[in-house]
Amino acid sequence: MNFLSQPLQSQPEPDWARLQALPIADNGEPLVPLGLVPSPLRVYPAYFHLGVPGALTECYVRRSVLNRLQQAATLLPAGIELVVLDGWRPFRVQQYLFEALVDALRRRFPDEDDSTLLTRARRFVAPPSTDETAPSPHLTGGAVDVCLCDGRGQLLNMGTAFDDISPWSYTAAFEAVARPGAEEAEIIENRRLLHSCMTRAGFTNLPSEWWHYDYGNQSWAWYSQQPQALFGVAQQHGLAERWRAQVTVFAGA
Repeated sequence: MNFLSQPLQSQPEPDWARLQALPIADNGEPLVPLGLVPSPLRVYPAYFHLGVPGALTECYVRRSVLNRLQQAATLLPAGIELVVLDGWRPFRVQQYLFEALVDALRRRFPDEDDSTLLTRARRFVAPPSTDETAPSPHLTGGAVDVCLCDGRGQLLNMGTAFDDISPWSYTAAFEAVARPGAEEAEIIENRRLLHSCMTRAGFTNLPSEWWHYDYGNQSWAWYSQQPQALFGVAQQHGLAERWRAQVTVFAGA
């Protein structure tokens, strides 16, 4: 057995109210693009390719998140590579994803009240928030969605597609299969490899999504039992905004 192939344990979903009450002391790390990063990382901005409004053509993360992604990638066996599907998101993208999921759930469960629908939705998509005390994980630059591929860039079988909202998307779901067949055994192995390399690099996993990992934000602080988060809301400033800020500084000099 590969040293990364360790059985996955089912984890409870977080107490969101207590998680979002954790203090944040943002360390000021900038967002950095992954497109310039050489191997062993692969980058595929999934939401852009899926046509999500406002999705970026590049993946951005905090600098220390990049360092940990590179560390995770180097732990994988030869011939298997780490693929980053998403990192920091603009508020518009987070809002679209959440509202689209709530709408789909409302159509499927027309008799459920808003509170129940929101509870269902947040298992897979966090409510959009730029609240400095409780930001959406992906708006901090500390959340990443990842997968595995082979050396030819073919995605490995993880059991579900990225962003699937079925019970099989729970990270440890396939561990409960009593007598896994060949395909199920492959899925179990792939999820174990991904989980092990990411957690050894310092990330924590959201139990309802095999692809979602965190470092530095409130979700990471909750699952790693840290007293505070390192990342709050991250901003990606455009050129015009940067120039306005610089003009203001020069004018005041």
